[in-house]
Amino acid sequence: MDITLALGGGGSRGYSHIGVLRCLEREGYRVRAVAGTSAGGVVGTLYAAGYTPDEMEAKFTKLDQTKLFGRSSGEGPSILGLGGAARLLEELLGDLTFEKLELPCAVVAVDIKSAQEVVLQEGCVVDAVLASSAVPAIFPPQQIGKHQLVDGATLDPVPVSVARSLAPNLPTVAVVLTPLLGRERNLLSLRFPSRIPAPIVERLSHLRLAQALNIYIQATDAGARMLTELRLKLDDPDVIVRPDVEGIGLLDTVDVHKVIRLGEEAMEAVLPDLKRATTWPNRLRRKYFPTRQEK
Repeated sequence: MDITLALGGGGSRGYSHIGVLRCLEREGYRVRAVAGTSAGGVVGTLYAAGYTPDEMEAKFTKLDQTKLFGRSSGEGPSILGLGGAARLLEELLGDLTFEKLELPCAVVAVDIKSAQEVVLQEGCVVDAVLASSAVPAIFPPQQIGKHQLVDGATLDPVPVSVARSLAPNLPTVAVVLTPLLGRERNLLSLRFPSRIPAPIVERLSHLRLAQALNIYIQATDAGARMLTELRLKLDDPDVIVRPDVEGIGLLDTVDVHKVIRLGEEAMEAVLPDLKRATTWPNRLRRKYFPTRQEK
């Protein structure tokens, strides 16, 4: 039973993608292609590089999450940096290129100069994942060729159409890490360096600038949530998986095992939908009666 995966962005919530993959493997499904945005790009490229869900879980549980977002020299304007994340990805993926991955794979970013989505599926994988993860203002934009790139979720939170383009005749499973409209969520926990005493951190978090940033993030998140629902309606994935990760902030330090389990549980809950999507009549419907976007 072959499928293709579209893995959405969501920061610390992205560990749940590993649980989705574990459940799919256990149930006998074969992922033939994967596209990801931001955190989905991290897990998607690691899986395409040959890492198993167990190997990813072992690596991430040993990770010091507080060191992922320190700034490195030379990084552009931003509140936090991607230096720690870059070192981790270089350790895991080295100088691997998309052409050398074991599965067709792509990650999505947005060029802030042209305001257009950019699908990255050539060249250095690490560079592409960092670009896809560069949340505007929080992390610095990444330069790749002529493009100045930021988080793909700016325009494509769950890259269903990209995943489908990699394997056009296979059912597409979309893993969505944003909550449904109308539900409250924990957005962003700005992480200060651990060497700063707790009383100072507490005071910094109450500064007018920090409060203004929080309001800005909440406002832009409202648009992002609506965009997610509109893209899902337009792109029409065969199955939607929504792990119960609403209480997890973008940069929260989390129990990786628990978040992975949330992904497993969510995938288990929609297995009947996936079974229907992978039966032969439904696969024929996808092949001969494509969505409006595929026509």
